[in-house]
Amino acid sequence: MEILGVLAAILSSALGGTAVGATRYLAGTLDPLTIGALRFGGGFLVLGAIALWRRDTWPPKSDWLGTSALGVLFFGLFPVLFNGALIYTTAARGALALSTLPLLTMLAGAVLRIEPPTMRKVVGVLIAMAGVTVALGTSLTSAPPGAWRGDLLMVAAAFCMALYNVWSRPFLSRTAPIPFVASGMGVGAVCLSGMVALNGGFARLATLSAPQWIASGYLAIVCGAFIFFLWAFALGRAAPTLVAVSVAVNPVTASIFGVIFLGERVSANLIVGLITVLAGIAVASGAAEWLGRRPGIGGRSALE
Repeated sequence: MEILGVLAAILSSALGGTAVGATRYLAGTLDPLTIGALRFGGGFLVLGAIALWRRDTWPPKSDWLGTSALGVLFFGLFPVLFNGALIYTTAARGALALSTLPLLTMLAGAVLRIEPPTMRKVVGVLIAMAGVTVALGTSLTSAPPGAWRGDLLMVAAAFCMALYNVWSRPFLSRTAPIPFVASGMGVGAVCLSGMVALNGGFARLATLSAPQWIASGYLAIVCGAFIFFLWAFALGRAAPTLVAVSVAVNPVTASIFGVIFLGERVSANLIVGLITVLAGIAVASGAAEWLGRRPGIGGRSALE
């Protein structure tokens, strides 16, 4: 059911927002590439073990090249562009730039003739993006010199993710989500680990404290294995644009994480932004129509 895919995508994006806090906690000790290698390397080990235990079907040989290319794109190039963007721009501006993902996914789907755009999806995406803008509020007004470079890098990262969303669907029709994600994540982790090894980043692991290892484990298990399994699960059941629009939840949950764990204040912008984002997702996914077709919810019961 498509609605299950949308809900999985929302949960994936919501949990993805907590990765910001865990990454910030580790950033004082580890560089971004090392954090990415830990996150995706650990995620690959978790998902690979689960896939072997479940005896899931792995990608066929004919899909190895495509699965590997998608892994490099999403788990290799995407985090490099994402982390590089935050060197030049603020987290708030970066989050807003990343929220272009649903529009880019819609464009890619239309150009590749995989998902035709509809007015409902366009309106829902624009509402969700407006919610992100409201939630970030005054954080968008401050920008360091040359912030446009970071904004462009983040849009490029979003474009990589958009292509992954669209191109993954044919592969997911032939492979279960867990081994598909594990295969791509493993390739991306190898690429990141190679760059980290060249820079001597793994030597810093010896300086991690116990709480930092716990944060690393959280990144690998929850923010590496679980959320990307949910994302692939969603892509296998819902249109790419409907999955992508859920990314608007990410910066909102990151702000909520800051309120709960970092003592930041709750703002009216955050509450209004969250409601607007959820409304945009509901419009894009046609949730009102879906509920109207359910027995006893705004429509005729199956017993009538």
